[in-house]
Amino acid sequence: MNFQKSIVLTAISLALSSNYSLAQDNDNDNVTVDQSDVEVIEVVGDFRSTNLQKTASSLTVMGSDDIALRNAQNLEEITFATPNVNFSSGSSRARYYQIRGIGERSQFKEPINPSVGVIIDEVDFSGIGSAASLFDAKQVEIFRGPQGTKFGASAMAGVINITTNDPSDEFEGAVKATAGNYNTTSLGLMLSGPATDDLGYRFAIEQFNSDGFMENQYLDKEDTNDKNELTVRTKLQYNASDDLTIDLALFYLDFDNGYDAFSLDNNRNTLSDQPGKDTQETLATSVKATYTGLTAADLITIVSYADSDLVYGYDEDWSNNELCLNTDCPYGDYSSTDYYFRDKSSLTSDVRFVSKAGEEIFNGSTAWVAGIYYKSETEDLLREYTYAAGDYLSEFEANTVAGYVQLDTFLSDDVTLTTGVRVENREADYNNSEGNEFEPSDTMVGGKLVLAYQVTNDSLVYTSINRGFKAGGVNSSGTLSVENREFDPEYVMNYELGLKQTYLDGDAYARFAVFYMDRTDMQVSTYSTNRRPDGSEEFISYLDNAAEGTNQGIEIDAAWQLTNSLELYAALGILDSEYQEFINGNGEDLSGREQAHAPKYQYNVGVNFYATDNLLFNVNVDGKDEYYFSDSHDEKSDAIDLINASVTYLQDNWQVKLWGRNISDEDYQTRGFYFGNDPRDGYTAKGYYQMGAPAEFGVTLDYQF
Repeated sequence: MNFQKSIVLTAISLALSSNYSLAQDNDNDNVTVDQSDVEVIEVVGDFRSTNLQKTASSLTVMGSDDIALRNAQNLEEITFATPNVNFSSGSSRARYYQIRGIGERSQFKEPINPSVGVIIDEVDFSGIGSAASLFDAKQVEIFRGPQGTKFGASAMAGVINITTNDPSDEFEGAVKATAGNYNTTSLGLMLSGPATDDLGYRFAIEQFNSDGFMENQYLDKEDTNDKNELTVRTKLQYNASDDLTIDLALFYLDFDNGYDAFSLDNNRNTLSDQPGKDTQETLATSVKATYTGLTAADLITIVSYADSDLVYGYDEDWSNNELCLNTDCPYGDYSSTDYYFRDKSSLTSDVRFVSKAGEEIFNGSTAWVAGIYYKSETEDLLREYTYAAGDYLSEFEANTVAGYVQLDTFLSDDVTLTTGVRVENREADYNNSEGNEFEPSDTMVGGKLVLAYQVTNDSLVYTSINRGFKAGGVNSSGTLSVENREFDPEYVMNYELGLKQTYLDGDAYARFAVFYMDRTDMQVSTYSTNRRPDGSEEFISYLDNAAEGTNQGIEIDAAWQLTNSLELYAALGILDSEYQEFINGNGEDLSGREQAHAPKYQYNVGVNFYATDNLLFNVNVDGKDEYYFSDSHDEKSDAIDLINASVTYLQDNWQVKLWGRNISDEDYQTRGFYFGNDPRDGYTAKGYYQMGAPAEFGVTLDYQF
């Protein structure tokens, strides 16, 4: 593998290689392009593999070069560079993502229905996205807007689809090693090649460790918020016959992370005497069988299974029993821990027929896809909470059945009309140790209507209407009123206009999208507060339906090869979100207010400069506007501008990189709450924040053999 390759130029090559009419697959001979000198990077998250400029929707593709450029260890570290994509912490790694201002932010007692799907090699990791290690990842595709036809209820806001590298035709291997501040180290090994003429393999293993950037002053420790993450993946590709290919992926993930992230003083110094933890052990597999022996269509069957043991717990008082010995605490102090032990599993099966070229229906004008989908998921919870009379137990099971159809109709050589529909039924069963039993049942319909026009070889224009949905659910807290125990499905209509264009004889490209989203029966996370007898406050988080809301904005990705040695690239997201007719759990009218975790702007701008063929300098800036942390209070994050840089020395089969993230050491927040928790000020309600990473520096060695 040759490292001496321009990263952004690869993206421009992608744009050039994508200048096909959408109708070209239907024997259109009027549009051609010479691909001999460019690299084609496919978008694989849709029913058919396409290339980026040919896909009539707003999405960002981060390839392995982009991931390496940012030295990204986990999915959360590349979201800064993608328009209108945010994440929330409240854990050791980001588990929950928001696209265009829509998405969950946390989970406590209740089972949740994700608005943003996270898929890794066909396995559904939605709601547990902290598992998204990027070692040996081929690419990350972030689809913005509802993806209801293919992904259903887990993709109301969009989908993050991660694909790792496939087995190689010849033997190859790689070693990656990193060392950085905060005692950060990682070591990864990849081996790939043919085992036999018909069987290929790929094996990747990585161990990542870091003490983290929090310091526990009470315990005099610097590793109470540490990360210890083992990722093991195996992929097998078996050519069973001329007509049958079987792809198998196996995962083992063991994340044993600490969780000591909140400080009474709102800094990176904690006072906890019982630091929490955030662990995940996952066994997962997917099997994809592709049979091409039928006359009219390929038969694709995908089965996946994942079983995860998750432990999430924290020191609720963020304090210790010595805090009030030398300080006046008007109401005294308290000591409490809160732990959640989850056993979460999911089984999915997707069987689809994808029409072959030359087998279009309706007089050869329409390619088609038809399929059925099944998902069975369970979630058993044990909660151990200091202030509870006993352990809290709950059991949740849901079974989903869906059918879907998509038609791609070639109205002319240059114009394609895509129609899709999905009907999904979800039957759930929930019970807990407080005697609550619920059996919610929802039937939901979503789909899309997309009109795409290939104006020239260099220009694609599209307009689309997409309907997304998310199932209803239950709230578990026994102190909630009866009317707040269940909530209804949410729906969103997404209207979008897009342009994908190359310029300057292929030296530059840009992708534009303008969207308007109309949300009804919005599911929003809110909470009510109860004051305990000792004066401290407990907040009860639950989900409720707001009346409606709107999300509208602009998304732009662009790059420009100025010279052979100088490249510029940029991404920009503009977002305007608003609640309408919504009163939160505290009785406050939030009509007209921005939605939570929906910054008005996000941007990334960067430059690559090749001083020589072997020396690459990169500087980029990630920016994000302030945003509300919750729908229940007015606390906001700070607006941020984070500067990142790297210097890379490249040879044919190895590279060494010196890198830094947030090199100006800017303080910023990734999660926030508002309540009273400091006994020194009498538990006066105020904002508390989980801090983002300060300046991080390191060196990474990649060696290919």
